[in-house]
Amino acid sequence: MFNFGKSSKFRTTICDSLSTDTIDMLKKYRDLWWCQGNLHPKAEWEKAKLPYVLAENVTIDKYEERTDRFNVHGLWEWNAKLEKNGIILGDVTVYELPSPAHEVCIGAITKLMIKQSARTRANDFCKEPDSSFRPKKSSVDLPNGSDGLTAAWPNIVIEVALSDSVRNTKDKARNYWLHGNRVHDVIIVKLYCEDKNSVPRRMKAWHYCVSGTSVQQKLKPKNKFEFGTHDANGGLLNY
Repeated sequence: MFNFGKSSKFRTTICDSLSTDTIDMLKKYRDLWWCQGNLHPKAEWEKAKLPYVLAENVTIDKYEERTDRFNVHGLWEWNAKLEKNGIILGDVTVYELPSPAHEVCIGAITKLMIKQSARTRANDFCKEPDSSFRPKKSSVDLPNGSDGLTAAWPNIVIEVALSDSVRNTKDKARNYWLHGNRVHDVIIVKLYCEDKNSVPRRMKAWHYCVSGTSVQQKLKPKNKFEFGTHDANGGLLNY
């Protein structure tokens, strides 16, 4: 059963101080990412407040077709919102923006792992991790699979957050990946940069596991790491 209404948790906000004409112009250029796969410079995505609702009332098949066509993986998510004439419609929300630092981090992790089909479906959500590991496994009972049917879930999921917040990424880990023991381990890496094109100054990583203490009630990591050239206050580290 679909649980509608969750996507209304977020509302696209461009900027309250901008004129209506400016807001309409920004929306026009930002819509090009969904319509054409075009990250237009006039869209000013670097100023966008995330999460950002990119498209409304689209089918999950249309969402998957666009993410494949434009090679947008791990940046958008689809959440079911309503049913119309027997068709489930939902919103496509931007949680992360593409950046060199984000892609380099994912690439380095992926080299250490076996990356297989990563797109997953569960109830009223469709999500993709930045990287995942799924050895050959037997099918699961319908409709509990990662494809909404019988495909097994990954053992390990990696989420790299640059534009996305730690809070939202942890919420995704608790309420989606680890929910119902779908995935055994989730690793979150948060990058801290001056801007999306600069080299990260700090990184924090959390490792969560379904065998962790009270993982569903309170997301408690089994391991936590922090490293970089600067501390949380921007001070230079000498080691």
